[in-house]
Amino acid sequence: MKIGVIGATGKAGQLIMEEAKQRGHEVTAIVRNASKLKNQTNVMEKDIFAITSKDIEQFDAVVDAFNAPPGSEQLHVESIQSLIKVFQGVQTRLAVVGGAGSLFVDAEKTTPLMSTEGFPAAYYPTASNMGKGLKELEKSTVNWTYLSPAAFFDAEGARTGAYQLGKDHVITNSQNESYISYADYAIALIDELENKNHVNERFAVVGEKA
Repeated sequence: MKIGVIGATGKAGQLIMEEAKQRGHEVTAIVRNASKLKNQTNVMEKDIFAITSKDIEQFDAVVDAFNAPPGSEQLHVESIQSLIKVFQGVQTRLAVVGGAGSLFVDAEKTTPLMSTEGFPAAYYPTASNMGKGLKELEKSTVNWTYLSPAAFFDAEGARTGAYQLGKDHVITNSQNESYISYADYAIALIDELENKNHVNERFAVVGEKA
């Protein structure tokens, strides 16, 4: 499979790229600054807003691991809107590294995690804008998938090789914790690209602490 990874220099993007490469997929890093990459031969040096349909039609799937800087969280919405235009009419699949804040905590799907008491105020701008990005995808006609991590998305966590899946709700592990390491998240995302079990929908992943 030919896979492009937007934001391949970020923590999530790096691990997703390495997971795909280890499985034998042909991976291209799509980054603003190629000098930040190490040991990566296939590179497309482009800002996310400069990507065109011609750029992505060569891939079977493109992973969007873009992370907006603090103070510019609206870019999570604007970048999704831009990518929807790019992927319109193209067979390439768009897989988005999503957020946990839009996952629901009630059966009626009326209360997202980001609206609950105790949700960190510092994370709310990112969570709300990522949630808006999901809504943009849901009303689009592109080939998309959105994977929400658990509430505690651990960049330093170990790769256990195991995980459990959910849909639109916060899910917990055997210790009743909403947790997933970046490494296990990467496994779940590449598994999805290979198996195509959640096309045109959002799903969630949780894992165990090593």
